[in-house]
Amino acid sequence: MGEQTLSQPHLSTAAVQESPSPTAAATATATTKIPFRPRKIRKVLSEGDAQQDSSSSSGPTKKAANSRAPLLRVVPRPLSAEGEIDAALRHLRAADPHLARVIDAHDPPILQCLHPPFHSLARSILYQQLALKAAASIYARFVALCGSEAGVVPEAVLALNPHQLRQIGVSSRKASYLHDLARKYHDGILSDASIVSMDDRSLFAMLTMVKGIGAWSVHMFMIFSLHRPDVLPVGDLGVRKGVQILNGLEDIPRPSQMEQLCERWRPYRSVGAWYMWRLLESRGTPTMASMGSGTGMPITGGGGPGGGAPPQQTQLIDPIQMLPNLG
Repeated sequence: MGEQTLSQPHLSTAAVQESPSPTAAATATATTKIPFRPRKIRKVLSEGDAQQDSSSSSGPTKKAANSRAPLLRVVPRPLSAEGEIDAALRHLRAADPHLARVIDAHDPPILQCLHPPFHSLARSILYQQLALKAAASIYARFVALCGSEAGVVPEAVLALNPHQLRQIGVSSRKASYLHDLARKYHDGILSDASIVSMDDRSLFAMLTMVKGIGAWSVHMFMIFSLHRPDVLPVGDLGVRKGVQILNGLEDIPRPSQMEQLCERWRPYRSVGAWYMWRLLESRGTPTMASMGSGTGMPITGGGGPGGGAPPQQTQLIDPIQMLPNLG
């Protein structure tokens, strides 16, 4: 009994003393005089318990370290800022020797900003899928309805009913697009100030919520109105054909391939895309504009319908609308 008690120290002395035998009592008395420490029982933790214990012991500091910090999205300096075009050309020349030859063969782009974002977006809707002359005529009548170019504001557009817009040549579908854009401004979803201050990704998500404004239209707006430096219009056929010529490819690259092919142009892919239109134009490739559909290439010399470009200089204009800068 004494030997069993030593091998199981977790048994209490009270349990031993329950035996009525005097010998056992004596043995128990002797046993209690032997000092020993009770065995420590270790708890085996499962993997989940261990992780919970670790996280609870580390406290708020550990949780803060494991939590993902919010991504800081910065609005880049526009290409119209002083020195940005020069910085873009230096980068592109160094990053892409093939593009460097195209850059050397053409004058650098000239940037202007003619209209606020709402006006530019409304005008882009009006010019969609129209020949240049027809679109310019409708646009002029639209401005007249609003009172002046300065009067092209959300409130004025909302005040125009579909019948008034149809009378100046605006289709019912485009009228609904214009009203949806103006309504989002009126409801505070969009504003000129918020558009200018949004980063590229947020801006793309917000503008494609507007009816009639898709990915291509947003890319053109970001390049030619906001002068964002790193926009690659992967869906633009002219840019894709330019990249094909530049890299000597057998086939026109798919939009999914454009990101990889133009990666070296970052963070000035807008300027690289602009030179792809120049390259295509220099090869004499027929464009939609030359066929009278209004989807033209940027022009050289005396400027587009809006004029303003000095002789022998190239103005940065919207290749779909042949209008300077989209605003």
